[in-house]
Amino acid sequence: MDTIERTIHTGDRPTVVDLSDEAAAFVRGRGDGLLSVFVPHATAGLAIVEVGAGSDGDLLTALDALLPAEEGRWAHRHGSRGHGRDHVVPAIVAPSLTVPVLDGALALGTWQSIVLVDTNVDNHTRTVRLSFLAG
Repeated sequence: MDTIERTIHTGDRPTVVDLSDEAAAFVRGRGDGLLSVFVPHATAGLAIVEVGAGSDGDLLTALDALLPAEEGRWAHRHGSRGHGRDHVVPAIVAPSLTVPVLDGALALGTWQSIVLVDTNVDNHTRTVRLSFLAG
């Protein structure tokens, strides 16, 4: 297995960051196998969604509706307002995913992209691990 780590700067607002180009570059020319993507954080996750047509914003809106950042709602209360909900996000938006790689290319659908989902405004820097397992 071959692994690299990348640092992603997510800023001070909830965001969705497209990792597809970086993932595609990592697997290019490697043949068949599996790409594992992992974020070692308690307040971020990964998803496969369409980006650029509003779906990334829709995802953040859905998370806000499902997990509102209301004061006093969350038992976990350190950090900025509503930070406790950030610790629930990885239970819904998992911190890892696996994508098939065929002939050195991600086997994603036409509109699918690999994204980092970060609602935690207290942590502006994330680590993403890309691991390729040849098949």
